[in-house]
Formats: sequence, structure tokens, C-alpha cells
Amino acid sequence: MTTLSRILLLGLLAAPLASSPALAQQDGAERLAERLSVNGQSMPVQSVREAPMDGLFEVRLETGERFYSDAEGEHFLVGDLYRNGDQGLVNLTEEGRNTERAARLEHVPESERIIFRGPQSDARVMVFTDTTCPYCRQLHEEVPRLNELGIEVHYLAFPRSGMNAQGARDMQQVWCADNPAEAMSAAKRGDSLSAPADCDNPVESQYHLGLELGVQGTPAIVLPDGRLVPGYVPAERLAAMLGLEE
Repeated sequence: MTTLSRILLLGLLAAPLASSPALAQQDGAERLAERLSVNGQSMPVQSVREAPMDGLFEVRLETGERFYSDAEGEHFLVGDLYRNGDQGLVNLTEEGRNTERAARLEHVPESERIIFRGPQSDARVMVFTDTTCPYCRQLHEEVPRLNELGIEVHYLAFPRSGMNAQGARDMQQVWCADNPAEAMSAAKRGDSLSAPADCDNPVESQYHLGLELGVQGTPAIVLPDGRLVPGYVPAERLAAMLGLEE
């Protein structure tokens, strides 16, 4: 159960804050971040910013969860915020997630990714993967074709059963191997790995990053604009999603 769900299920309401007509106009987000609480206890707030809708602030918790609050912290709204425009409904909340997801992934050093690239690179996808996942293996079989289409594949680790599962140990061996790319291919073929799993590796940190970014299963493909595409996608379809044509 998520942090926010526990709060709602327990029927807790945010502790009233002193009303101030200037709160939403003068450092409203900073004040709300500092003072937002439930039953007198501070919430694990990571950031607060003004929402596109007047009078609302978007609150992001340290767990990655989001909700909306009024300027006084007296009312919460849980769910996605949409704009009804000329082109139809636009999910503003998801757009925000995408932007943040792309920015967070840009900060993952290439040295901590396992990268498959061809002679020409026109686009890149980041893929949270698990060596024990059948659909991850199916996607990996498409990597040569993706490279032919000019798509780089950057793998990040996401042991879908958690850090105590065999998949986590397998991926630690992959990242600890002398040639991680070869080890990744071998692991996805079902071959045994000989590399130790006790080196300094990013598997656990990438697993937690995936959770924060909304990954719930594997493979999870993240497009350059931060859109999260869950599950296996054939090479040609993925190329079309990236706007690439042969």
C-alpha cells in the first residue's frame, strides 16, 4: 500500500494551516512544502509547484507519488489533471511525469548502463529489464534489428521480484562481468554466468529508480521524451513510435 493510500484509507485530513491571502502569490509552493502535514506530522514532501489550474499545487512525495492540494493544505485531490483543449484532452500530470522521467534518466551515467548500439544512431530507448523475464528475452532478440534501424538500446536493471530474488543476483553478475553486454545476452539465453555478484554495481539503485519512475514490470521502455511504454514492443512498431522509417 502506498504512503498516500495509507493516509486516505485512515481517513486523515491535512492539519489546517493559517490562512493567508498572499500564500498562493508569494512563495506559496515553498510555504506549502514546509508546512504541509497530516494530523500534526509532516508529510514526506519532495517538491511542491504551482499546478496549471488556478488555486492548486502539485505535491510530489519522496515515494514518487503525486497529488494536488489547495494553498492552505486543507483539501487534497488524488488523480491526473487534464486540460480540455482544441485537440481534446491532454493529461498534464502524465506530461509532468514524462519530463521528470527523462531528466532523471539523463543523470544515469553511461558507465552504469549496458548499451547496444549499431553503426548509426538516430534514437535511443532506455529499457528497464530483468534477465528472467520472458518478454525481456523476446525484446532482446529484437536488439540487432533495432540497431539496424538506428535505435540504441540502453539497459537498466529492474529485478521484478525484488532484490532478494534470483533475477537480482543474475543481473548483479551481468553488471560485474568483464563484458556486461555479452553477459546480458548470455543470461537472456539462459546460460550460466561465472562472474561474481559482489562488485560495486548499480542494480539496486536502478531498481529503486525504476520504482520511483513508475515502472511496475518488465520490460519497461522509456522513450526519449520520457514516455513509459510497458511490455514488449516489436522493432518496427518501436521505430514507428520514434518517428523512424527505413
